[in-house]
Amino acid sequence: MFIQTVALNDVKCFALHGYYPEEQVTGTEFLVSVMVTFYPSGDTEDLQRTVNYEVLNHIIQEEMASTKQLLESVVKQILDRVIAAYPFVITAVTGIKKMHPPMPGEINHSFVQLTYTSEKYRQY
Repeated sequence: MFIQTVALNDVKCFALHGYYPEEQVTGTEFLVSVMVTFYPSGDTEDLQRTVNYEVLNHIIQEEMASTKQLLESVVKQILDRVIAAYPFVITAVTGIKKMHPPMPGEINHSFVQLTYTSEKYRQY
């Protein structure tokens, strides 16, 4: 049995997410990644039987355009929409890197990630 992975890595978005009011005014660059796994079905040429990464990109773009204070909220919204669009996924992982967060020191990025595993496949 095969498990297929479909992913978008480091989708660059400029957005206004941030806890502090000035972050929601000036904005910054973010890199968003989404990865899902699922059991592929018969026809590998049928876009309706797979996860369409154009749909993933659309979800990312819409959620990044909706300003939130915490990246935890954004990754949860993205993940919820991916699962709703593709209820057959086994796992889904969403991560957001906030490039050069406004803190002392030279910081490349902060990172928030959320992982979903279908209840059907969870091992306790």
